[in-house]
Amino acid sequence: MPWPGRIRGEQRVDTSLLMDRKSESVAGNILVVDDDAELCRLVSRFLGAEGYSVQTVQTSGLGIERALSGDYDLVVLDVMLPEMDGFEVLRRMRAKSSTPVLMLTARGDDLDRILGLEMGADDYLPKPFNTRELSARVRAILRRANSASASVALSEAASVRVGDLELNAGARTVRCGNEALNLTTVEFDLLWRLLRSAGSVVSREELTKDVLGREFSPFDRSIDTHVWSLRRKVGNAPDGTERIKGIRGVGYLYALPDRSGSDDSK
Repeated sequence: MPWPGRIRGEQRVDTSLLMDRKSESVAGNILVVDDDAELCRLVSRFLGAEGYSVQTVQTSGLGIERALSGDYDLVVLDVMLPEMDGFEVLRRMRAKSSTPVLMLTARGDDLDRILGLEMGADDYLPKPFNTRELSARVRAILRRANSASASVALSEAASVRVGDLELNAGARTVRCGNEALNLTTVEFDLLWRLLRSAGSVVSREELTKDVLGREFSPFDRSIDTHVWSLRRKVGNAPDGTERIKGIRGVGYLYALPDRSGSDDSK
């Protein structure tokens, strides 16, 4: 599969940052799984210049083997792989590993993005991409992974309960009534952020910065996709009202339970 950014100038990958320097990014070992040899070379060269150790593989089978080795801090995974697509690779990874995954693919429509995020991808970047954005996404994912580990160490007993939903930050578990919820890393962090501000609106800008670890862009719908997926998992409150409410043009709110029997939050 040829890399379109190297064929049509209007879709060219931005290589202006491919310079011999080390950035202030979080150091880490990165595995790139993509059948495009030229793209692998480009990403390896760029992220290597950013201070990361990068290895690339071009088959899904070897990609799964390497990804499950425990040697990598992040996996950059293409969806359009021969033999086995990236969604199946991700599914097999998530059965045994929580290593962060950034999906990098030419298939950037909403359904593919939602499917990837629901299956446990940490972020999704469509091709053609800008190397500045790739670097920012990589830094944000690794920073979020590191901060999650640090927060557990600092608050092992921390828990938040709103109505019948309880989140334990130390154990990273969520229970809704008597049911344990299976959330992705991003969904867990998103729910924790919303619960800590329950009853108050949290802007999309704040959620993007606090949960995804990057600056908000009006064209970036990632946080909305994560909220959509989280809503499906937590469901409605026992009285049938939405737990997570969208405030048009502002952000999202986790609604406090109405103890009077009426919904005053509308």
